[in-house]
Amino acid sequence: MSLFEHIKKHWLQPFFFLGKNPLSLIGGAAASAAAFVLIGFWAVNILGHAGSKNPYVGLVLFLFLPAIFLLGLIVIPIGIAIQRRKLVDTGSLPSIYPDIDFNEPLFRHALNFVVVATFINFVIIGIASYRGVSYMDSPSFCGTACHVPMRPQWVAYQQSPHSHVDCVECHVGSGFENYINAKMAGTRQLVGVTFDTYPRPIRAPLSELRPARATCEECHNPTRFLGDRLLVKTEFSDDEKNDMTKTILVLHLGGVDSLSHLSGIHGHHLNHIEYVATDNTFQKIIAVYAPGPNGAETEYVDSTWKGPVKGVRRVMDCMDCHTMAAHSFQTPRDALNEAMTSGIPSVALPFVHKEGLVLLKAKYSSQAEAGVKIKDGLETYYRTQYPAVWSSQSAQVEQAAQALIKIYDRNVFPDMHVTWGTYPDNIGHTNYPGCFRCHDGNHTSKGGQMITNDCSACHNLLDVDDPNPKILSELGFE
Repeated sequence: MSLFEHIKKHWLQPFFFLGKNPLSLIGGAAASAAAFVLIGFWAVNILGHAGSKNPYVGLVLFLFLPAIFLLGLIVIPIGIAIQRRKLVDTGSLPSIYPDIDFNEPLFRHALNFVVVATFINFVIIGIASYRGVSYMDSPSFCGTACHVPMRPQWVAYQQSPHSHVDCVECHVGSGFENYINAKMAGTRQLVGVTFDTYPRPIRAPLSELRPARATCEECHNPTRFLGDRLLVKTEFSDDEKNDMTKTILVLHLGGVDSLSHLSGIHGHHLNHIEYVATDNTFQKIIAVYAPGPNGAETEYVDSTWKGPVKGVRRVMDCMDCHTMAAHSFQTPRDALNEAMTSGIPSVALPFVHKEGLVLLKAKYSSQAEAGVKIKDGLETYYRTQYPAVWSSQSAQVEQAAQALIKIYDRNVFPDMHVTWGTYPDNIGHTNYPGCFRCHDGNHTSKGGQMITNDCSACHNLLDVDDPNPKILSELGFE
């Protein structure tokens, strides 16, 4: 007997005879469908490159589809073993298994069943895989289904300039390695959520985030020359009339010009600067290392720091200043000024700016309590202090209250211990140390050089707190 005949008689014939049972047929159909879908994903990734940037493709390629394939293969021999046991128990197990005959009706029916079931499973598994990857790639999955404790970041993201960028683009990235790292971090968060041990508030130190070259610079060219930009800041006072003033300044954003000269805020910070911080929020910078005029590295140490220069050393990139680019939280004054600039709360309501800040800064146990007390507080103020205003402008008072509640719900989350100032934004230096972490006049080198704290190095003030800036009229803005 040849080897082929031996295999056919002792392996193939028993396999096909005993395999004609529902369980084995379903297992075979599932395994073959998973194999076809898996091959399809491989072909798309290798030949077409479509979807290769989606980190969740790895979940399908390396976990989901192989699991279905393996489960189908396991089910096949289980079905065969059960079928053989039934035949043995009934005395129907043949001593010689029938030859493989494609013309035999029962065999054709079984084969047809496998073909049809494979096609159906192929469609189901393929659609499920595609929809699953698409859903897990969506911001709503990250913000509402997966990372439940990160509701503050989810709310802030929806209001940010990056709300059109999927979370995974920055937080996961492409490739299976990035996916595995993200899932390991996600597993730790899952354990924290399960046992209610996750930190409040949740923080993401820069050292734990992907570098800017793999996130920001995928879309933004750091060397692009931006030149100067005009910035208008509108503020309202705490007097009865809520007087509006504007501050006008020119920002020297700079960059790399056509002659490869570094200039302005962006340009000078592209020159491979490193620093040492003493805290994981990188707010206290005690030493800065920057190339000197001759190319040698110059160390600038904070003269007020008396201890050794030890801490976390980091290469400066976009996120050292643009701390909260996609998850920015406002101060109560900035948020209220912005809202009043758009018209609600109305400046016609006496002291609405002052009273609004008082209500926003008050301590509440929850957002629900804040919503009730802010509304009641503002209505009570006008009903008792300005009854005529309350009588004639109650609708504007209601609108103002709703605007204040919206501001609070956008920035403060008592259950997560997130309040005003929990997440600093290092753009500028008005509300947080920001630029002054280095440009404070204290960071000096051994040779007496100082990191500049000259205001004009970054901006020029054209007008400050002016109710009617003449320059805006001259430029045609008003």
